[in-house]
This record gives sequence, structure tokens and C-alpha cells, in this order.
Amino acid sequence: MEPPTPSQTVGPFYGHALPFPGGGEVAPAGHPDTVTVHGRVYDGAGEPVPDALLECWQADPGGSPAGRPGSLRRDPAAGGLTGPGGADFTGFARVATDADGHWSVRTLPPPAARPYLAVCVFARGLTRHLYTRAYLGAPPAGDPVARLPRELRATLLAHAEGDRTYRFDVHLQGGKETVFLDIRALPGPR
Repeated sequence: MEPPTPSQTVGPFYGHALPFPGGGEVAPAGHPDTVTVHGRVYDGAGEPVPDALLECWQADPGGSPAGRPGSLRRDPAAGGLTGPGGADFTGFARVATDADGHWSVRTLPPPAARPYLAVCVFARGLTRHLYTRAYLGAPPAGDPVARLPRELRATLLAHAEGDRTYRFDVHLQGGKETVFLDIRALPGPR
């Protein structure tokens, strides 16, 4: 048997088709309970990463991680809404970072049983995408993240910045490195 071929780095080549207009708009427009989760992606030297791509998904406020089929789905070419009126919650976002490494998602608060956004980070120099979580509240007692040492768990907590706004920065390396997860090892829906 031949040894496996080494992985190639992933990008940056996202700008053509992966981001789409409104990719960070997870909640229905005008919904009164929306929250904004935003932050920056930093490299190991503490510099912003201007060409990363983040995918976020979460359970709906009722606790279902499934989303709504056909709701807020996007036309892959034009990015326009294709679902039934574009008024339902899907729990999925895809956003690119800007020139300053900033990203933003407007969504509904996740349920207390799963108080996080699952985040997948694609960035230059990575041979594989990275998974983490942005907790908008403390991890529940049964959550594997709750067993992490406090200083590691702190890298997964989004910080309230005021009314219905949270900040979650992703540090790819270095002293402030975000905890990245092997989601295959986590129990239950991701």
C-alpha cells in the first residue's frame, strides 16, 4: 500500500463562489429576537486574516439542530433567496472575513441546551479546516467543553458587547489560540 499523499493548503480561493450575498443573515429579516455575533480571525502573529471563510450553524431556539428545508436557501449563482418567502430559520451561515479579518452573523439566540454556534474556519495555510464553538452562555454541565480547564474554555466564550451583540475572535495559533475540536469525537448532533 502506498503512503497517503500530503494534503494541500485550503486557499485562499473562496471569493468566487462560496460567499454569497446575505450569507451572514441567518434569522428572518425583522425578527425581534435577533442577536449579532461578530469578531476577527487572527493568525499566529496576531495579525488579522483578511481571506478566511467561516461557516456557522446552530440549533434553532426550540432546540432542533436540523434547520428548515427550503427556507432561506440561496441560489448558488445569484445568492438570492429561493425558499418559501425567505422567512424561515435555517441555522446556517457562511461569511468571509473583510480586509481587517472581521466577520459577522445575525441570528437567533441558540437554546440553553446548545448555547453555541458551531464554527468551521477555512483559512490560508491550513491543510484542513478547523472546528470550534462560540458559546453565547456557559456550556451546560453535560457538554464536553464544560470539562475543559477554565483558561481553555474561555477561548470558546463569546463576550457580550451590549444589547444583543457578542464578540468571538478566532486565534489560529499563538498564546491566545482558540480551542479547536475534533467534532467526530463529540457526542450527539454537532
